[in-house]
Amino acid sequence: INLGCGTVTVNYDGKHKYRCTVEDDCFIGCNTNLVSPVVVGEGAYTAAGSTVTEDAPADSLVIARARQTNKPGWAARFRASWSKDKK
Repeated sequence: INLGCGTVTVNYDGKHKYRCTVEDDCFIGCNTNLVSPVVVGEGAYTAAGSTVTEDAPADSLVIARARQTNKPGWAARFRASWSKDKK
């Protein structure tokens, strides 16, 4: 298998630890989160930046990320709220 840089197996819910299984010949894209318990089937690929929360069938491509959304002006409004908090 190939685990891309930044791959994380998210296996602890604060009380219990769970297993994540990555089968033979898989390619796990960079910055993928594998939220246990999941199985990535033999030969499957994950797209970079995916958060995988369900089993991935063998020989499949898993793309698990939302489309980018831009919020114009959000950062300026957020920073402006800091000065209001000081009052």
